[in-house]
Amino acid sequence: MPDDRKRIDAYIASAAPFARPILRHVRAAIRAGAPSLEERLKWGVPAFVGRGIVAGMAAFKAHATFGFWRWKELADPRGLFRRRDGMMGTRYTDVKDLPARAVIAEYAKRAAALDASGARVAKPRVKKPEAKVPADLAALLAKNAKARAVFEGFPPSHRREYVEWVGEAKRPETRAKRLAETVKLLGRGKARNWKYEKC
Repeated sequence: MPDDRKRIDAYIASAAPFARPILRHVRAAIRAGAPSLEERLKWGVPAFVGRGIVAGMAAFKAHATFGFWRWKELADPRGLFRRRDGMMGTRYTDVKDLPARAVIAEYAKRAAALDASGARVAKPRVKKPEAKVPADLAALLAKNAKARAVFEGFPPSHRREYVEWVGEAKRPETRAKRLAETVKLLGRGKARNWKYEKC
């Protein structure tokens, strides 16, 4: 698949006048640090892609921004990610506020190497607590042995789906309908989202 360079040229040309030099600065720096990356439009904004997305940039009405996809895994000796709350958390309104091209290029080089390595940081799994079965659902399950056995035999995630679905009802009528539907589906051995399970 060919690069989207011409489309990115058009993206930059159509950006607000203050944003154009910011985007050109970032683009040149990333190209210098990681020349093997392809330029693509992802979600309508410029991205730099290797095995996966490595970096991106975007222009908005009042600011422009850029960032590295796996920024949490990169060392940050220059403090680029200090004020960050996401991939592109820092907003820029003037090119003079950007890090030097050499700094962005250094980060781009390391980000591209991380992407090329295929290494992934394992995210710690957070075990959710067991869902607390509301009294009205517990009472209905106590009256229906088959539904109760299916419910108790389900993994915690399936039980939680039913408990949350019932609990999200805002009106008493809706809750009553959901309770009845829950017992009916459980009586047939169905998980809450059975329609989406693989056959």
